[in-house]
Amino acid sequence: MNDPKEAFGRLYDIVRQLRGPDGCPWDREQTPASIRGNLIEEAYECVEAVNEGDPAHVREELGDLYLLAAMYSSMYEESGAFSAADSLTDIAEKLIRRHPHVFGDSVADTPDAVIRQWNDIKVNVEGRRKKDSAIDGVSRALPPLERAYRVQKAAAKAGFDWPDHEGPWEKLREELAEAEEACTAPDASPDRIEDEIGDLFFSAVNVARKHHVDPAIAMHRALEKFSARFRHVEKRMAETGQPMKEGMLGVMDGFWDEAKRLGL
Repeated sequence: MNDPKEAFGRLYDIVRQLRGPDGCPWDREQTPASIRGNLIEEAYECVEAVNEGDPAHVREELGDLYLLAAMYSSMYEESGAFSAADSLTDIAEKLIRRHPHVFGDSVADTPDAVIRQWNDIKVNVEGRRKKDSAIDGVSRALPPLERAYRVQKAAAKAGFDWPDHEGPWEKLREELAEAEEACTAPDASPDRIEDEIGDLFFSAVNVARKHHVDPAIAMHRALEKFSARFRHVEKRMAETGQPMKEGMLGVMDGFWDEAKRLGL
């Protein structure tokens, strides 16, 4: 088995060569801002590989994430802001500091106890400002679906939650009715429609949370299912020589049902 320290060192050397004077024009042109989208995309692709349960695919996608981490470190090292070693040292020291039950003599024998200790260390040892709100710890940079889920979880942890799943279901039905009313009202403004549909989505996330479902993962599964069935519809329409256009919905629905029967 390869030594991970040597392997990361080799990767970092390759990245520095790519960004060097005689390296790759594309790599030299990149900035921390220009590859933000790549970082998000590769993270999602890694999650997709994990969901598929395919270790070979996970291995590949983790490699892409390591590459981006090396790219970012190299860029900031070039600017003199910090080095890759600085970043790795910081996270190593943080892990030791925040796990005194592993590296010291503290006791935290449940996940909840670990989280309480972690948050206490952030405020009382590291001197971080205590959050003004229970939801302040949720990054505003998260995609809306993930942010809604995390905000709701943080609020629930503070005691702001329904006692069971009936409350969220009732709220979802209420928001569905309000969204439908807004969308069909002749005098409804675009802002009102947007507001009501936003409330509907937010309520659906709450239902997912109360049933212990991550809405982003559920949405990913729904997208994959839709994509497989839609491709089947396209294939069958082409096989039967029929165009994909308005007025053909009945035929396409039939092939959609066929895809469902096939387990797609």
